[in-house]
Amino acid sequence: MNICVFLSAADLDDRYTIPAREFAELLGRGGHTLVWGGSESGLMKVVADGVQAAGGRLVGVSVDFLADKARRNADEMVIARDLAERKALLLEKADAVVIMVGGTGTLDEATEILELKKHGKHTKPVVLLNTAGFYDGLRQQFQRMEDEGFLPVPLTDLVFFAKDGVGALAYLEESAGLQ
Repeated sequence: MNICVFLSAADLDDRYTIPAREFAELLGRGGHTLVWGGSESGLMKVVADGVQAAGGRLVGVSVDFLADKARRNADEMVIARDLAERKALLLEKADAVVIMVGGTGTLDEATEILELKKHGKHTKPVVLLNTAGFYDGLRQQFQRMEDEGFLPVPLTDLVFFAKDGVGALAYLEESAGLQ
């Protein structure tokens, strides 16, 4: 399965890097392909290293203004013109999406993926990997949106919140009929 992972390119502490590395190793050992932003820095590098070391493939989609930070030994690397094209290519190449910890770029990617799913533009499973409770506040906000009528479809039809990588991958494999 081609699994798109949206995540930070920042260097983060062990409470984020250790679970990210564990998830990456699960993906690689499972024979999955990582589809990601292509960066050779921060958490993006940690996950790419883990997937590759465990036998998985790497498909990167970088963007023109970050091309100098793109991983050189990915199995495939595409350089998009801008962020909009990058997001479209990442989704196009993926069978499923996992949103890991990140900043405004990751949040932008997450909300666009969910908005597209809400409008039926894709039916791919989406997981928010809630490492160390990082997305507790977002989950609460999404629940409020649902409770107050801002979501025309149930939240559970849009996204699955996983507390760890094992739960995230199990959900994705079950959604794809691999279990």
